[in-house]
Amino acid sequence: MPFREGPLGDLKVPLTWTAAVALIVAVVIAVAFLLADRRETLQQQAYGVTRQTVDTVAKPVSGVIAAPGRWTGVGVDAVRNYFFAGSENARLKAELKEMRTYRDKYLALVNENERYKSLLGLKTDPPIPMVAARVVADSRGPFANTRLADAGKEKGVVVGNPVMNERGLVGRVVGVAPGASRVLLLTDIASRTPVMIDRTNSRAILTGDGGPNPKLDYLRGSEPIQAGDRVVTSGDGGVVPRGLPVGAAVKGLDGRWRVVLFADSTSIDYIRILLFKDFSQLADQQALAAKVLPPVITENPDQSILGPARPAPPPPAAPATTAPAAPATPGTSAPTTTRPPAATRPSTSTPATAAPARTPQ
Repeated sequence: MPFREGPLGDLKVPLTWTAAVALIVAVVIAVAFLLADRRETLQQQAYGVTRQTVDTVAKPVSGVIAAPGRWTGVGVDAVRNYFFAGSENARLKAELKEMRTYRDKYLALVNENERYKSLLGLKTDPPIPMVAARVVADSRGPFANTRLADAGKEKGVVVGNPVMNERGLVGRVVGVAPGASRVLLLTDIASRTPVMIDRTNSRAILTGDGGPNPKLDYLRGSEPIQAGDRVVTSGDGGVVPRGLPVGAAVKGLDGRWRVVLFADSTSIDYIRILLFKDFSQLADQQALAAKVLPPVITENPDQSILGPARPAPPPPAAPATTAPAAPATPGTSAPTTTRPPAATRPSTSTPATAAPARTPQ
């Protein structure tokens, strides 16, 4: 059956009128757009009213026309994210794993940098020259406890030099070779270090016994130590300089006083070797050795607060020579001879005697 004879044949006139109306609306909209773009012939007021009317009509129409496009884009993005979520998740996991590796490296470098700063900022009073080194080997056993550092004779290290890390005293050098030195730790059974209690100045000997906390021997005094007291080197015997931090005092399970070492709070891998031989190197010996002794009188008499100096008294005059005694007349006593003082009298082999007095006849 032909289309015109069917039930839809009646739609011919409405469709025609609809097409005509749509054409008219399109022409009106086109004219409105043309009028909106004219800026030469229309007056400012007419141009403003026309454009406002067009904008008011075009705004909802444009929004309705653009809505399906927006909805389609959102739907496509949702479908794409749904199907590609697995690959995106895998990519993010790989990136997170890589970032964790960088984070660990960053934290390690920050920690190492802080330790370098602390180690380089290590100072003693009076100043002592130091050599930085790194521990390259660890020798542990039931009794021995030593380290091998990568600094030796070429840097001036000698046997007996104290060794420190950024926290405190580690031990001392017991062997030196070109490019290497062996460090005996405070915990070794052969280690003996003179120390003192910082609070009371009580002396003791820090003795290693192979354990993590060496013991304090030969404590002297009444109540010389308490738990938590700071222990430092005493400098007795000239083995190590005085005042180097060692640790804190604690009471052991065996009832003996022991020391928790400050150096054990961090790993002993970076150290500084103190080039300390004896106390004579801490002062200028040539300046201390006086070559010319000062005079006994150190005050200028002319500038004394007691006034100018008095002149010295003149030396005593020489004694006058006496004439021989004249004979005495009757009725008179014999004259006496005046002797000079003992200090001015010349010494003779025979003592001088006075002339005997005559008796009257």
